[in-house]
Amino acid sequence: MSAIVLKLTGEAARKAACRHVLAAPEGYVFRLGEPAKKREQEEKYHAMVGDIAKQCTFLGKKLALDDWKRLLVDAFAKVMRDAGTPLHHDGRVVPSLDFERVVQLGIQTREFRVKEAAEFIEYLFAYGADSGVVWSDQKKYKFI
Repeated sequence: MSAIVLKLTGEAARKAACRHVLAAPEGYVFRLGEPAKKREQEEKYHAMVGDIAKQCTFLGKKLALDDWKRLLVDAFAKVMRDAGTPLHHDGRVVPSLDFERVVQLGIQTREFRVKEAAEFIEYLFAYGADSGVVWSDQKKYKFI
């Protein structure tokens, strides 16, 4: 039996999922979860981070796109924790191996779910508005 992926869209899909589970051989694994983010969401938030990186400074300096992405994802994760809705794969800060710095572990945008990616995009809009960012392509930034 090859892998089967079903999106629960209604009663018929739920019944089909049940039939597949009941027919599966002993030892098979069944996973049920939220959908992963959409490619369009990923493209959108990467473009938005790019606009922020081009137009904003941190501590008086321009930062690389990857540095901005880490800062923005960390700030977004804190906002989500403070709201009582932490990311499903929330990160943590630990001391470096030599105990001279701190290191952020665990948060990866590639693991965002659809809802988390949508909320990250909304966070970026708010951050950009507060920072005076002019979005490079308004058509790209329609709500996803």
